[in-house]
Amino acid sequence: MGKRRNILLGGLAVVAIAAGVVAVRTATFAPAGIADGSDVRLAAVPAYDLDAAVGHLSAAVQLRTVSHQNPVENETAEWDKLHAWLAATYPATHGAMTRTILPNRTLIYHWAGSDPSLQPIIVMAHQDVVPVTAGTDGDWKYPPFAGTIAEQAVWGRGTVDDKGSLVGLFEATEALAKAGFRPRRGIYLVSGHDEEVGGTGAAAAAAKLKADGVKAIFTLDEGSIVLSDTPVIGGPAILIGIAEKGYATLKVTANAPGGHSSMPPAETGVGTLARAITAITDKPFPMEIRGPGASMLESLAAAKGGTTKIAVANQWLLGSQVKKQLAASPTSAAGFHTTIAPTMLEGSPKENVLPQSANALINYRIAPWDRSADILAHAKAAVGNAPVDFAWVTPPREPSRVSSTSSQGWKWIAAAARADAPDAVLAPMLVVGGTDSRNMEPVSDDIYRFMPMHFTVKESAMIHGTNEHMKIDSFRRMIDFYARLIATSAG
Repeated sequence: MGKRRNILLGGLAVVAIAAGVVAVRTATFAPAGIADGSDVRLAAVPAYDLDAAVGHLSAAVQLRTVSHQNPVENETAEWDKLHAWLAATYPATHGAMTRTILPNRTLIYHWAGSDPSLQPIIVMAHQDVVPVTAGTDGDWKYPPFAGTIAEQAVWGRGTVDDKGSLVGLFEATEALAKAGFRPRRGIYLVSGHDEEVGGTGAAAAAAKLKADGVKAIFTLDEGSIVLSDTPVIGGPAILIGIAEKGYATLKVTANAPGGHSSMPPAETGVGTLARAITAITDKPFPMEIRGPGASMLESLAAAKGGTTKIAVANQWLLGSQVKKQLAASPTSAAGFHTTIAPTMLEGSPKENVLPQSANALINYRIAPWDRSADILAHAKAAVGNAPVDFAWVTPPREPSRVSSTSSQGWKWIAAAARADAPDAVLAPMLVVGGTDSRNMEPVSDDIYRFMPMHFTVKESAMIHGTNEHMKIDSFRRMIDFYARLIATSAG
């Protein structure tokens, strides 16, 4: 009886200690190293004509700078029209800044600062847009390249990705130039011509900037937004991308004798390939609460409070439950591990022919803590002795650097974003797609990925999809944000 009593008392003591640890960790929990920009004194937004700006976005959408995967299909004349339109529409900007058009039609604008000892800033937005999926034009509420202004929005391909940012930047610089703004810190506006198909233009721009000796204090590009109904908190959050995943596509090939389908061997090349794909996808990369994803989760959990804060603050005890919740949604899970997605298959050219070679393409989005060598090793280990070969389709793109959340650049961007969304939670995040900004790593201390558009989760699905449109209120916020940021950081 005494022994049982001692065990019970010991168990209660352990529970009490654990409860105490949970209480203390929860009470003292706060995201580490994330500045809120409250010490930044923001510059005023100069006057501009919002109706005219909306008309300009409509006009830009009508220029069909569509990047097709096959470069032969790209109508380069549309890019030339866009450049001429920018010069005609924004004369004050073009009077204040020098313009360089690279041979591939990527643009570099430079507004020289009065103090060459100050590091410049780089702001980015690409010119090209994705095609409209064949046969879906009739699904659009308004024609995809008409730039229709209706329902308090501008409708059309590229309004969000990324002509909204491009036009917003030019509206901001035009207003600043007309108001007599003279930067102390230099400003570079870089606009790639082919972000949607690889970003060779941004890479060329970065090479030129490096050759010119440019080293910016920060770069800002597309990548994330103000999400109105952010998971975890159910409310608005300013999500600023501080890193982006790497990208790699692995070709898995199964070779076989081939022959007639009426006399198949025990296992065909297609069967071997199918087993290999299943083995690879059945061994996913583990969920890891670390890096930018962890910083975002901590920021949101601290704001949410309650059981969410308790769980995130006490991952030593509840980490498995937190990971389980994150893994339940592909959208949230993507920020916490390297993803594996088989996307293309190729086998026989005819239904009654056994292929001599069957292959699959598997697309990986690489988390900041993994590298392409880890991907290849992981795939080889998964298939074991299966007779398949591996090859990268193109050289992998490794994950980007992780930028600071306490730098001066971060503070300026955070302050400019919070000015129009004071009640939103500020949080860093991992961008799971790719942006042109990754090319600027050699010429920039930090890189941030953020557009101040206010979207719901549902609305964000229209990017690259049907009925893409920019709300006029979001467009106004974008112009104000860019004007504040440029005038504050470069003034």
